[in-house]
Amino acid sequence: MRTAQIIKKTLLLSIMITAGIAIIFFTGCQKQTSAWQGTITEDNGVTLVKNPKEPIYESEVFKLKEELAISETPEREEVIFSQIRSIDVDKSGRIYILDQGEAHVYVFDPDGNYIKSIGKKGQGPGELHMPFTMTVTNNQKLMVEDFRREINFYTLEGDFIREIKTAKEAALRIFMNSRGNFFGTVIVYDEEDPRYEVRKYDPQMNRLASLGKSPLPNARNEGFNPFGGAVMYAVRNDDHVICGSPEKYELEVFDLEANLEMKIIKDYDPVEITKQEIDEVMEEIPQGMEVSIPKYHNPFQWFGTDDEGRIFVRTHEQVKEGEGFYYDVFDVEGKFIAKVPLKTRPLLIKDNKFYAVEEDEQGFLSIKRYKVTWNY
Repeated sequence: MRTAQIIKKTLLLSIMITAGIAIIFFTGCQKQTSAWQGTITEDNGVTLVKNPKEPIYESEVFKLKEELAISETPEREEVIFSQIRSIDVDKSGRIYILDQGEAHVYVFDPDGNYIKSIGKKGQGPGELHMPFTMTVTNNQKLMVEDFRREINFYTLEGDFIREIKTAKEAALRIFMNSRGNFFGTVIVYDEEDPRYEVRKYDPQMNRLASLGKSPLPNARNEGFNPFGGAVMYAVRNDDHVICGSPEKYELEVFDLEANLEMKIIKDYDPVEITKQEIDEVMEEIPQGMEVSIPKYHNPFQWFGTDDEGRIFVRTHEQVKEGEGFYYDVFDVEGKFIAKVPLKTRPLLIKDNKFYAVEEDEQGFLSIKRYKVTWNY
């Protein structure tokens, strides 16, 4: 009888604990779900995700811990950093760094030890005039865009494979997706609609479609806007393309066939352009040029994606204590999940690693790799 009572009490306690856990879990899920105050609607087959000013998670959900620094040193004569444009890593963790000023790609092992350099200054096959962007492709080849001239392909050991001419379209910031399609930004000198435009190309660099666009800075009658910007794009790992004109806080997501699938919209507080910023930019404007300076900055400066589909949008809101700017982070569904302060713009976020270029007090450049931790 006593044993039966003990069993009965034990079962009752187990049920109560299980119920309590379920209530806590349900409450937590409800709190997380109700935290997002945006809306999702449909308009002619396009999903509209409208986000409020505040993110879902207000606490610190994105943390960085430095784990590697690749720097110039007097002992490392083979490495000189002057104008770093791109960073990427291959499947083995080797790090590839494109330096436009030195006109080649540095290769380092995962521990930051120098291995070799790929490419050199020149006009011949496999040589580089003004390398602009670089990526490690899905089939583990090295692709280097030479400014408005061609795309060069190399093995990861540095052997030149082939080139594709790009001068006809004069596309910039060229990227190749997993299907072999290219994307790039061009300037369209149309009298009625002079603009920047993102285009999609086939593997032979023949034009297939036009995606996002934005007007040229001097397209308006009121004069040149030195604080204007050009349409940007990024290609997610699933080959969806994200385009955005910095004139408005709206990102357009295109599917594999270049059809508009989603719009990500966010409410925001505009950041006023300061007198100091105006004075600095006017020093670079040729005398006599008519300018038109707006009161506020564009909603954002830049955006990019990580390998899990998150979008990092660099705003004009400066970090109040310290250096850098705040970045709005959106998940793959387009929801505004976090607002994080970053000292430098990431050149790559991949495999929970964050890569950026930083400058020390003496002006020397170094590539920093941080471990990324998400707490949500």
